[in-house]
Amino acid sequence: MSEKTIPILPCLTIQPVLDFYMALGFQVTHQQRSPNPYAVVERGGIELQFFGLKGHEPTQSISTCYVMTDDVDGLHDVFRVGLKVAYGKVPTRGLPRIGPLKNMSYGVRQFLMTDPGGNCIRVGQPTNRDQDHPPAPHETFARALDAASLFAHSKDDPAGAAKIIDRVLRLEDERPTPVQLFRLLVLRADTAARLGDAETMTSTLGEAAAVRLTLEEQESVRDDTDRLEDLRNQVLP
Repeated sequence: MSEKTIPILPCLTIQPVLDFYMALGFQVTHQQRSPNPYAVVERGGIELQFFGLKGHEPTQSISTCYVMTDDVDGLHDVFRVGLKVAYGKVPTRGLPRIGPLKNMSYGVRQFLMTDPGGNCIRVGQPTNRDQDHPPAPHETFARALDAASLFAHSKDDPAGAAKIIDRVLRLEDERPTPVQLFRLLVLRADTAARLGDAETMTSTLGEAAAVRLTLEEQESVRDDTDRLEDLRNQVLP
């Protein structure tokens, strides 16, 4: 037997959604206006279908689906380039938007992107066979990093992640390691950017850049360093 699952996702109007996916390299393989708005986009083995829904509020949407790939870094690069061409910059907040690559604690390297219809498309590549959530770390800052990362990069809740980081960095009787501090500050800057908080983003990036790391430590935070540089290149109004 051969089966295939195709997500069917809502949107208020079809065309902005199609424009978004065409910027990512998808082709529109079907589109109809009656008896109801409907469209299909395809790219390689990825197929997504959309229907128009009166009264749909994209900013309140909880629609999502997961796309598994064997080259998540390649797709992330291609998608960012396509979006920059289409929108003049890589959109990282509001609608549409694309998030950073992140190695998740449940065995997947992934990024999230949200289309103009408010549909969150999760694109990931397994990094090990066990994709169950491991027990939360016991150490204070490791636990905060794990929780904040899940809020920011899995729940798509930057405000929740920011609260976790702000709370743990206010502790007076415990201090993080340099690597933990760097990662917390970069993630805090990331959440600030996604929330449109330019002042916090700028100040936190400065704090992150001032953290001294050994060469070995720098290698261990390569994704975070890439995100720091990406945030530095962003200009928030």
